[in-house]
Amino acid sequence: MFDNLNWWEIGLILLVALLIFGDRLPQMISDGLRMVRNLRNMARNATSDLSRELGTDIQLEDLHPKAFIRKHLLSEEDEVALRKPLQGMYDDLRTDVGGVRDELRDVAASANPRSSAAKPSVPAARPASAPAAPAAPAVRSVDVDAT
Repeated sequence: MFDNLNWWEIGLILLVALLIFGDRLPQMISDGLRMVRNLRNMARNATSDLSRELGTDIQLEDLHPKAFIRKHLLSEEDEVALRKPLQGMYDDLRTDVGGVRDELRDVAASANPRSSAAKPSVPAARPASAPAAPAAPAVRSVDVDAT
């Protein structure tokens, strides 16, 4: 929780808390800890009551609707049968996006003015009567991730 704070910042926070709450700070800390304990007990009681009513072992993570259906209503064969058509479409889409990504990289590499392959070694001389061509916008390399 305090991964990005160093000891000085934590000490400063405690000092500010002490200045704001004064001598009530220990009571505030104990009230907060008591509230966290009560919330944990309430969650534990709710899951045990639900497990008892449904007749299965339910954990708190199982209360998400997708996880509940996957664990208690679908067999592994049913889940594989549901995923099979979507997995084929996903694989096809991933290969198509990978091809597009590679083509975009090739185009960006060939259009990159900083690339030594795109720059001619000796610039070609323009006739004096020819107007200067507008500069082409810079092409940025785009990295597309299909996952």
